[in-house]
Amino acid sequence: MKNICVIGTGISGATISNLLSKKYKVDVFDKAKGIGGRSAFRRYLSNVGFDHGLQYISPKTNNFKKFLNNLIKKKIVKKWVGSHKFYNEKVLENKNHIKLIGTKGNNSISKYLLRNINCNFGFELYKVQKVKKSWKLTFLNGEIKYYEGLIITAPFPQVKKLTIKFLSNFFKNKKIKMNANLTVMVVLKKTKNEISSYFFKDKILGWAAKENSKRRFKYKYDLWTLQSTYAWANRNFSKYKKQKIKFINLFIKQFQKLTKSKIEKVYFSNIHGWKYSSNSKPLNVKSYWNKSLKIGICGDWFNGPRYENGWNSAQDLYKKITS
Repeated sequence: MKNICVIGTGISGATISNLLSKKYKVDVFDKAKGIGGRSAFRRYLSNVGFDHGLQYISPKTNNFKKFLNNLIKKKIVKKWVGSHKFYNEKVLENKNHIKLIGTKGNNSISKYLLRNINCNFGFELYKVQKVKKSWKLTFLNGEIKYYEGLIITAPFPQVKKLTIKFLSNFFKNKKIKMNANLTVMVVLKKTKNEISSYFFKDKILGWAAKENSKRRFKYKYDLWTLQSTYAWANRNFSKYKKQKIKFINLFIKQFQKLTKSKIEKVYFSNIHGWKYSSNSKPLNVKSYWNKSLKIGICGDWFNGPRYENGWNSAQDLYKKITS
């Protein structure tokens, strides 16, 4: 292949792009304004902001640990020290796990992997066509691009919609349910609360993180990221855009109740929805590659909900492409 297009800049897209760039000309496209996918860092002021998707990384496999240890040495990744409270017995196993975060945001890893690769933002893939030996890609902004090879790292429903015409056998009998997630970002008056994060046992809130505790910035107010449970988001996702204020207030009220804290003033608040946050039921394959069509698919939804699964999926796809 002379040139390859990769769709997505999350960990799967960044990893496969980095690996392929050593042998091929690679261009990357993402519908968002910046790098990271669900590990994106939402800026509030300058370097002050929120990890409004991925919160931290706890590596399990030796290869991924080795990869992250190298990034720790390069100061791309660091440990998240602090006090983490667990109220949900289902996640007690995470209590003693190492918690790693990006030094400047959890998209730091994707930024590092894509540092020498041509990335294009505001490009949402709308249509995929096969024209002779090339892939014709039509984007919502009206741009049309041609590539010999195509790699898509989007969530399962989006991949299926774009490619089922060409890959019907791959999608046959695959029942994948992607969970939604809602995230509220708030800036509050400083309190004496020294907790870095909470795992709740609650129907609405599943997680809360104090961004200041990640020690990326110093700020006069506290920044908190509040994330819903999957079950609650699955039921309410379709409503949140029309009821933003209601949902934000609900999350803040629930946070006060669960942490027994008093919120005197809210200086900023916003909400973001992840429609296809994760797939908790892994498939029996890690990635997909069609050599004759020169099209590949990878993503965390192949193997489970973890960030590490996305990295493993991209590694697996690279082996298939180059074998």
